[in-house]
Amino acid sequence: MTSVTIIGGGIFGLCCAWEMSRRGASVRVIEADRIGAGSSGGHVGALAPHAPDNWNPKKAFQLESLLMAGSFWRDVEAASGQPTGYLRAGRLQPLTDPDEAARLQARITASQDRWPTEMQLRLTDRPDAALIPDSPIGLWLVDGLTARINPRAALSALTQALRRSGAEVIEGQRPDPDALTGTTLWATGTPGLLDLTDALGRNIGKGVKGQSALLRHAAPNAPQVFADGLHIVPHQDGTVAIGSTSENEYGDLQHDERLDEIIARARQLCPALADAPVIDRWAGARARAKSRAPLLGHWPGREGHFVANGGFKIGFGMAPKIAALMANLILTGQDAIPEGFRL
Repeated sequence: MTSVTIIGGGIFGLCCAWEMSRRGASVRVIEADRIGAGSSGGHVGALAPHAPDNWNPKKAFQLESLLMAGSFWRDVEAASGQPTGYLRAGRLQPLTDPDEAARLQARITASQDRWPTEMQLRLTDRPDAALIPDSPIGLWLVDGLTARINPRAALSALTQALRRSGAEVIEGQRPDPDALTGTTLWATGTPGLLDLTDALGRNIGKGVKGQSALLRHAAPNAPQVFADGLHIVPHQDGTVAIGSTSENEYGDLQHDERLDEIIARARQLCPALADAPVIDRWAGARARAKSRAPLLGHWPGREGHFVANGGFKIGFGMAPKIAALMANLILTGQDAIPEGFRL
């Protein structure tokens, strides 16, 4: 039986732990603070695909992961007995410019070539949704591929599934790297990117601050909205998440000074949210690799150490396939990491 220690209790660490545990590995997860203390503990959970035009390996990888997500999260729910909030409910985007419909035709055609038939992009003048943002020209772009997950519920379900499988999950412990023996996977988000930068002597990545809010409003089966740069994501538990910002320069991570403006914009876009109370606010740093792609593979110069990091904005969407890929690499030696993802 292979024994693996995973450092980091965010989405990459827990998904990799779950995949290896259910393949028979002996798994221990060590989280320095608490599960979801980093960027994985936000609210939004938008599993949105990359645009299907200008196709490349990163987009293909993400599509495969999004299509895997349904069965992956059903298995987690079955093993844990807890909901994850996963639902492929689609996405609605208002058009604001009469020329925009013509510009989108190439993207719509590309989705017909790349995406499953029932999930492809299309234009509609009659959206069927609980949250409908205004379109000045009366057209909306919709798709059936976009899904959502409740980040905190998903992390809780993964933790429970791991413990039920016999894995050990430890919170509030910061391991000494020199004291770790055996196979170790580092999935430590922004601190991990900074550690890699120091260890390798080159810029690996940094944290980008994001902010989000959670409103009390029930629209559990509605498609999510993407408009004016905002993600508005209804969740199964009677809440709606709004996010988020991308701030390269920031001071206090906990300061959520931009949230009031974000909430006001969301209420204007979707009047149904006008009186929805704000029940939680979040701010934190999301790990963005310099390459803007996930960073996967061996830690250079550290025998038996591996890295899974850099999930910036797409971590939950990429996680099922990344977990399978890292399990293959660590447990069987099969290396299928895309060139653009290699550390």
